[in-house]
Amino acid sequence: MTFEHAALHPTLASAQLPRRVRRALEQVYTLAADEMARALERMLAEFEQQQFRQADQAANPGLQQSFFDTLRLVRQNRADLIPEFLSGLEAALAGIRNPPSPPPGKATGVLHFGEMRLVEDHELDEDSVLRAIASRHESRTSLPLHLLGQRFGVLAGSPAFEAERLPVGPQQLGNLFAKASHVLQLELQPRLELLRCFDHYALNGYSQLVEALNATLVRENILPNLAYVPIRARPATQSELTGAAQSERREQAREQGRAQGIGDGSRPYTGWFSGDEGAHDSPESFTLLQEMLASRRDLLNKFSPGSAEPPVRSQLSTEDVMQALSRMQSTPREPGPDAPRAPRSVHDVRQALLAQSRQARGQAAALSREDNDAFELLAILLAEIQRELRQDAPGNRLVHKLVVPLLRLVIKDRGFFVQQSHPARQLLNAVAESSATWVSEDEGDPQLNDHLSHAVDDVVAHYEGDTNVFDAANQRVQQHLQLMARRAEVAERRHVDAARGKEKLELAKRRAAEVIAAASRDHKLPRFVKTLLANAWSDVLTLVQLRNGEDSEEWQQQVDATTAIVHATSLNHPASPPPGLAAQIEHALTLVGYHGDEAGDIARRFTANVEDDETDPASRTELALRLKARGRLGQESSPDKPDLPPRNEREQAAYDMLRTLPFGAWFEFVTNQQGDVVRRRLSWYSPMTDHALFVNQRGQRVGEQSLDSLARALAQGQVRIVTVEHSSLVDRAWHSALGALRNFVGGKGAHDEAGEAQA
Repeated sequence: MTFEHAALHPTLASAQLPRRVRRALEQVYTLAADEMARALERMLAEFEQQQFRQADQAANPGLQQSFFDTLRLVRQNRADLIPEFLSGLEAALAGIRNPPSPPPGKATGVLHFGEMRLVEDHELDEDSVLRAIASRHESRTSLPLHLLGQRFGVLAGSPAFEAERLPVGPQQLGNLFAKASHVLQLELQPRLELLRCFDHYALNGYSQLVEALNATLVRENILPNLAYVPIRARPATQSELTGAAQSERREQAREQGRAQGIGDGSRPYTGWFSGDEGAHDSPESFTLLQEMLASRRDLLNKFSPGSAEPPVRSQLSTEDVMQALSRMQSTPREPGPDAPRAPRSVHDVRQALLAQSRQARGQAAALSREDNDAFELLAILLAEIQRELRQDAPGNRLVHKLVVPLLRLVIKDRGFFVQQSHPARQLLNAVAESSATWVSEDEGDPQLNDHLSHAVDDVVAHYEGDTNVFDAANQRVQQHLQLMARRAEVAERRHVDAARGKEKLELAKRRAAEVIAAASRDHKLPRFVKTLLANAWSDVLTLVQLRNGEDSEEWQQQVDATTAIVHATSLNHPASPPPGLAAQIEHALTLVGYHGDEAGDIARRFTANVEDDETDPASRTELALRLKARGRLGQESSPDKPDLPPRNEREQAAYDMLRTLPFGAWFEFVTNQQGDVVRRRLSWYSPMTDHALFVNQRGQRVGEQSLDSLARALAQGQVRIVTVEHSSLVDRAWHSALGALRNFVGGKGAHDEAGEAQA
């Protein structure tokens, strides 16, 4: 598919490029133009359909006419859109060796106040949509774009191209399309809708396009052996130590924690949803599980005096059991008012199955040992799971719907009990965790509940012994969980950036206080001057520290000004202020928001050597009231902390262990006397300020506290660290079930020894 180029754009044929570079870029242009032209045709067709549907559903004739006007303009001018876009794309490829130009509208020099203006609404809206489109596709194709940027750097004879500079990158393509779409002569709102269509339809296959472009350049022998695999290292200890010293400190802290009964030394869980940090198979085999069940039955019989041996009954074959379960599974879940209630537990299913068999055979029957063990194991597991579910939650109902399909599965596939990565086990875990007691009602995700409901319904409708049905349902759920994790990471990153900004502000305020304290040492200052230094001038030093850093000339100037202020106002070692100090102070104060009269008054007091008693009390009181009424820089970032007693040995061990945890570790907080808990993620903490940021499973900020208070709660048992081994609800329930079975085995041995002693 070819189009006529606009004459005003430079072309690859006219560009001053080496022959090999031109040939490679022509191959890139041919591939990109062909793919984008087809995608834009589909996008325009879809956009026209959208406008027609919106016109058909318009609430009033005026709105309907606006949609029809947009539709008319698109049909009238659409023939010019694709050629204009492709001409711009070719011009961008032809100019890869030109020096990069600043973005339109961006100032290249120092921007003065008089040159500032309000941004037009259409500029703001369109730019924000384009930035969102570029950011989304750059994150999805970060690795292929990185490789493509390396290869374009070779073609341009320059360092590697960043994603925003790539002519075929999502940002440049979006800008080219926005510029080309002016030929349609649309208003702002239709243009924004067109950009969204460009995102959803024209860039729908962008990742495949980037892969194809890399393959094309490989065929052109442009870095053919280039490969890059990012090392996704887990966050390590966030402290001042690194290397061997950090590892040694981490191990010492964990040993101290174990000695104090805090934690068991296991690796903390840092994933968003259980199962994304790897799974390990259980060491118990199904034969060993059967032995545990036999010991449990024997012990229960021995503790039941006078119990007779159960009568011998004919055993149902596994095939008969599977057929009966299949009929139960195909029974509608919502029968009529006169129909029997659908089974909700393993016990209900067993009773219904045996009752149906007795009715069909005319005599009572029993399950075989292997089938009965599978029923018992699943019943024990589901009972443990029910302990950690909210009874009124949607996931509780879905667990009951899975009972019959799971029974059919475990009878044939015993790997469900010993393989943590089994798809049915992962699906059950996802369903259960959506309604776990640690997830509050307001933190539930309706979209996740819909995906889980559809997955369970698919399993109930289609499972006939093929494990792939569970696998397919689980894959769809896991994909949605991964999408939720990415969204949560984005939300968490914003909160972490804000927390780090607060930390910088807090450290800058501390440094300002240190400078003032150092300059005031050995000097007796008027009390009101001390107040002004601790408030107004501290804000000046804080702002300069944040903007310029300690190595800057501006910082040194303000430090010198602080020393000059102290000397000028000192009562025991006075010195004349240097020329221009008052003007410098007044200018610095205006930068932190003080009005001219306030800044002038403070500057006069900073350069006058007078006692508090010698100044006008009325003017001093008026200035103090005005300063008290105005907000200070970062006033809300550092609330006063209550004085607490020193940490005891156990609390100190917990505190040292917390400082070795990676970012992203999960905690369970006890919320009431009944032992209910909520899970919170330690997104970030500062070893400098001791602040810790917590978010929930959706990445939403739920609070901040200090590591000190967290350590005290951890030592008191009000907080628990979630470990990898106990992060999954199903795995934790299975470990509890195994622990109960092992207790029965131990109890049986003790009971036998007691019986032998009596004999």
